[in-house]
Amino acid sequence: PENLSPNDNNDYTLGKIGNHNIVIAVLPDGEYGLSPAASVAKDMLYSFPSVRIGLMVGIGGGAPSLEHDIRLGDVVVSSPRDGNSGVFQYDFGKTIQDQSFQATRFLNQPPPVLRAAVSGIKAVYETDGHQLDEAINGVLNSKPRLRTKYQRPQIGTDRLYQASVVHPIDKDASCRVACDKDLSKLISRPQRTEKDDIPAVHYGLIASANQLMKDATARDKLIAEKDVLCFEMEAAGLMNHFPCLIIRGICDYSDSHKNDVWQGYAAMAAAAYAKDLLYRIAPNRIEVERKISDILSSVKCEIHQMHTSVQDINIGVKDLEHAQKREDINRWLHAPDPSTNYNKAFKQRSENSGVWFLETSLFNTWRTEKNSFIWLQGKPGCGKTILSSTIISDLYNPPSSRPLLYFYFDFNDKAKQTLDNMIRSLIIQLCSQVGSSQHLYTLYSSCEDGRRQPTTESLCRTFLHMIDQIEEAWLVLDALDECNTREGSSTEGILSWIQGLLSSIQRNVHLLVTSRLIHDIESELSELIHDGNKIVLHDTPITEDIRAYVHKRVRSDLRLKRWQSRPNVQKEIESYIMEKVDGMFRWAACQLDALDKCLDYPTLKKALKRLPTTLDETYERILRGIPDEYEQSSMRLLQFLTYSERPIRIEEAIDALAVETQEEPYFDVQNRMPDTKEISAYFAGLVHQIKGEDKEVIVLQLAHFSVKEYLISTRLHDGAKQPFLEIPAKASIATICLAYLSHLDIELDIDTIKREFPFADYSATYWMANAVVAEGNDDALQDLIRHFFHRRIAYQNCYRLYKVDNPTASRRDEECVPHTLYYASFGGLISTVKRLLADGADVNAQGGRYGNALQAASYGGHEKVVERLLAKGADVNAQGGYYRNALQAASYRGDEKVVERLLANGANVNAQGGYYRNALYAASYRGDEKVVERLLAKGADVNAHSGRYGNALYTASYRGHEKKVVERLLAEGADVNAQGGDYGDALQAASEGGQEKLVERLLAEGADVNAQGGYYGNALQAASYGGNEKIVERLLAEGADVNAQGGRYGNALQAASYHRYEKIVERLLAEGAVKQSP
Repeated sequence: PENLSPNDNNDYTLGKIGNHNIVIAVLPDGEYGLSPAASVAKDMLYSFPSVRIGLMVGIGGGAPSLEHDIRLGDVVVSSPRDGNSGVFQYDFGKTIQDQSFQATRFLNQPPPVLRAAVSGIKAVYETDGHQLDEAINGVLNSKPRLRTKYQRPQIGTDRLYQASVVHPIDKDASCRVACDKDLSKLISRPQRTEKDDIPAVHYGLIASANQLMKDATARDKLIAEKDVLCFEMEAAGLMNHFPCLIIRGICDYSDSHKNDVWQGYAAMAAAAYAKDLLYRIAPNRIEVERKISDILSSVKCEIHQMHTSVQDINIGVKDLEHAQKREDINRWLHAPDPSTNYNKAFKQRSENSGVWFLETSLFNTWRTEKNSFIWLQGKPGCGKTILSSTIISDLYNPPSSRPLLYFYFDFNDKAKQTLDNMIRSLIIQLCSQVGSSQHLYTLYSSCEDGRRQPTTESLCRTFLHMIDQIEEAWLVLDALDECNTREGSSTEGILSWIQGLLSSIQRNVHLLVTSRLIHDIESELSELIHDGNKIVLHDTPITEDIRAYVHKRVRSDLRLKRWQSRPNVQKEIESYIMEKVDGMFRWAACQLDALDKCLDYPTLKKALKRLPTTLDETYERILRGIPDEYEQSSMRLLQFLTYSERPIRIEEAIDALAVETQEEPYFDVQNRMPDTKEISAYFAGLVHQIKGEDKEVIVLQLAHFSVKEYLISTRLHDGAKQPFLEIPAKASIATICLAYLSHLDIELDIDTIKREFPFADYSATYWMANAVVAEGNDDALQDLIRHFFHRRIAYQNCYRLYKVDNPTASRRDEECVPHTLYYASFGGLISTVKRLLADGADVNAQGGRYGNALQAASYGGHEKVVERLLAKGADVNAQGGYYRNALQAASYRGDEKVVERLLANGANVNAQGGYYRNALYAASYRGDEKVVERLLAKGADVNAHSGRYGNALYTASYRGHEKKVVERLLAEGADVNAQGGDYGDALQAASEGGQEKLVERLLAEGADVNAQGGYYGNALQAASYGGNEKIVERLLAEGADVNAQGGRYGNALQAASYHRYEKIVERLLAEGAVKQSP
């Protein structure tokens, strides 16, 4: 055209199709994505305001499936389905752990006139076929110069590879040369005949994003979840601003195998369909459509009229958004719930239990003195947990605006045994009591809005930031001795963390902990502990609590109430127990459990005279008292409860008891106990039934930590020791789980299996963790594993129940079940691996999340398995899987011995690809100094660019590995100002991550304080967004430009204002930051 709007930067071709006036625009050369497409459409309306409908015509990547036989050269047309507009933006939304991606942007449908035309042309094609190929050939005959680029390629170039097959990243050769050595890697498809349309036309959902889809695994996931037919990069930028229909010719399969040869023909096929479609539409139908420019203008007018109402609604919407975000964060943190422990302990206390402690001057001083500390220490079973519940209850009353936090470490539940999970729980409690925390939101944002998990270090730092924002807080930690991460730094061990918590004069925390007398606790906390704040629970006050407990139980226990008409007998029971109790709640509880079986006075009298004097003697009597007919079931269940990774649900326990391990059938529903409540008859006093975190579920657990200590100790009499030694016990657990799973050699959906066979999920999840300990010493277990692997359906059901290599995968993500060698290698089952290899298993077979057996074993850190696989010919540089190669998997894992073994066998130290792009980057992300050292010694490129954190120095800086890795990388010549990745450079990454020492080190090494680029534009904006006052101060002192523009928030002042970091805002303004006019 001769005249265009000055605001229009497009280039056009004008013409007619039928009686329609057509204007065609293309994206600028080299530009792709949502924004360029939206800009082209916007500019078009400046020069052509009368445009009424639009077609987006071009090429895209196919998404083939069993339901949709999509091939190269086919056409995909966006068509509304199941509430979708026909276009789905798959990079705009939220990803929640253990759930599938949730899109949060709704895109408009094409105009009705286009949807009607699609229906019409679809009907014609179904009855008479189409002439698209003929139309293309007609164009090529009239314009022979186009034939080389746009004619239909040979059918042999249309190759669809299995999802696990990845084109070698370091090979520029074609797929025929680089990938086709093994034809079994190709997916076989029937040849199309004359009766089939060529090209075929498909109608459905098109996935659009700013990124090019070149990942077959991600492709198949979206196919399974959304029934996607095609991937492209522009449509989502148009649908809400330029009503149109999307037509794409398929030029590749959205995987790593590029097919440039099909691009021309695919574009011609899409254009031919578009031309056919326009011929279906009468010109007068177009004339009645509103101009797109008018639609947008009216929308703007309506928005202006609604503005006032929306302002009122926004307040409610923001509240809902905050509530939803808190829910998302809670789900992301996935913290254990300590209230179950509190409620259980609180129910066991008598009315005035612990009141003596609440009335002490020590307790009242603790409540008021800044950064105060109390250690309640006592022997096992003396009532520490019950007393802590009394203290928590008292602190709750009256309710206070100042937070009360608590956590119960619990030997019965591995989720309640670490510093990491304790911090997660405390953060959630703190948020629920004082409201949202910008520091927590910052952590969530830095973890890609929940797409990856935070480190323990970042959790600890965030909690301290949150505590520092409040005036005062109370914290109760029970059973510190049951924490498995007591030793280590303040971000690794609970004891150092406690010291750090109370060391700052800026915060005011009142901390009370309970534990047994353990040397490392007393030693590590020696600076906090003194005679004035340590209470040993063995004197008169705790005895009075026990007396009240015994008195209550004798009069309220269902069976002991049989003596209510004889008060003298009730007093006699109390007298005998209190005479020997020696400050032990647990001992008193066990004796009352035993006495409730006495039906007459002579029996009771004899039992009272024979009361044991210690807990060990009590537990020995209970074990000896188990009837012979119940001994096998009792021992089996005690083995599970002693070594289980989590509490056992009662339905799971019932089925575990019903398993027959000696002969088939291994399981028969007729062998289940008819009354589940009677399971406690097997071991009264040793096991409790309680409500789980899901209040509808009853779980079994050992009644007290002292029970587990006794069972695994050397103090058992000789006949009872063997079943509770780790190897025999875990062999028994694995055998029972495998026998149960072997019975499930039947084709059922997963929901049915879980409902009908409640022990299946537990068995699938935990059998291998137990088997790996015992298989080398148990031939029968090895035989059962082999037998199980030969039961194809049973093995498949097991993997579907629990994807051992990808536990958080969506239930809908029905990946192919990996081969058994891969499965055994991942679990470290060395004896089973040897047997499978001897039976002829393919050592290089592809499949599974980690691609092959060697990568799976390397990720698992199983050195012996790795050694065996390599000895049997495993390809040390095989490509595929999550980490792309075994060396990257081992480097991320931080297993120095496996890394050394792989390097010794020729692993390429600079191989590229996989999630972390190369081994050095993976090791640096992990922070493993020894592995980094070994890789550098073998020639790893210290400045290789890769991944979202740019390079190895960049990711180590973001993760805060100053002592372990950063110094070594700098010494090796890492470029401190290398650009790339989400955060631009190492300094910006360290600034956003709050790594104060690293910021100092990078600046000393010459980092450019004003370097531009990355998500936040510069380091000062990153530090301001993260609320890192000290880093902001340091960057300003180094000459950071306070008004530098760029990044997500425009400048540092706006970033700090977004999260309302008042001190940083004040500091930036004092330094000359300019406020932006509204």
